[in-house]
Amino acid sequence: MPECAPLVHDQPNNPLHGVTLKAILEFLVEHLGWEQMAREIDVRCFTYEPSVTSSLKFLRRVPWARTKVEELYVRVKHPHTW
Repeated sequence: MPECAPLVHDQPNNPLHGVTLKAILEFLVEHLGWEQMAREIDVRCFTYEPSVTSSLKFLRRVPWARTKVEELYVRVKHPHTW
């Protein structure tokens, strides 16, 4: 009898696995605040009338900014991996 492939691939070493961009932003806002986030990543959506909604729209369109936000999240949430 052939084996079935698992529906969900485990990624135990990936700190971003299963975490939505919205959850990442909300975590960073709670732990750092918009001002600190803007100092870490110089993007207008963090400096001028910041909101999760406007940041999500921007980050979904701009891959390099999303990557920087994900890296910041990993540094803050999982400092032992850096």
